[in-house]
Amino acid sequence: MRLIVLTENSVYRRGLLAEHGWAVWVEREGRAFLFDAGQTSLVLTRNAEALGVRLGEAEGILLSHGHYDHAGGLPAALAAARDKQTVWLHRDALVPKFSCPENGRAQEVGLPQSAREALNAKAVLRFVEGPAEAAPGIFVTGPVPRQTDFEDTGGPFFLDPKRRRADPLLDDQALFIEESNGITVLLGCAHAGVINTLLHIRELTGARRPFKAVLGGAHLVNASERRLRRTAEELRALGVRRLFPAHCTGVPAIARLWRELPGVCAPCSAGLELASAA
Repeated sequence: MRLIVLTENSVYRRGLLAEHGWAVWVEREGRAFLFDAGQTSLVLTRNAEALGVRLGEAEGILLSHGHYDHAGGLPAALAAARDKQTVWLHRDALVPKFSCPENGRAQEVGLPQSAREALNAKAVLRFVEGPAEAAPGIFVTGPVPRQTDFEDTGGPFFLDPKRRRADPLLDDQALFIEESNGITVLLGCAHAGVINTLLHIRELTGARRPFKAVLGGAHLVNASERRLRRTAEELRALGVRRLFPAHCTGVPAIARLWRELPGVCAPCSAGLELASAA
């Protein structure tokens, strides 16, 4: 297994670009997939080239949810494919989505028009309604059950700009890779809750293997003190060996997790590469 972070909010390697977005290249036993596509085609293609990743070799794109910072690079990812590309996503990833702060202006945060056009022209949509295996050992969770009493979607998300219909973000899903020595989990934004996501994966896998690594956004940027405390407690109880908090987790929450989980957290920026021995 090999993972390469192509897009993230930060970067610590020369020749790479950073943006508010998330995209990861996933390889296992000769199969390759793109998990999310970042915010822009520019950053995705520039970083992929600099890191030696050939986007056209992906046999599919796994979309965590329908927000712009995970889907904006789809035009470049799909253009790189020789033929129509399979995109794994939940149907709700395609609906209009808005961020509506109580005292602020509503902003559209769903798929950009360019991404919608690229999907129509170059993609074969595979709608995920439950757990699904994209390739041997590589799975998407499908919709994540909401079990905990301290997690929510992480922000003022709605299906309309006038705040009439809350967006439950049922399209939120994660990717996980099963290996003999443990499970690696890739989060998108964990709008279903990072603990809910890990509990679901544990149920799906029968708790046969430990969580070797968890990477990605946990959308704790607006989290309450109670949620931060409980999240750290549950991560510890679940025995997560390595945690790479990134993207929408938020700097204060990342700092809190580093303090609460000594020796577990590690930096996660564009250019990070992990192999099976991680």
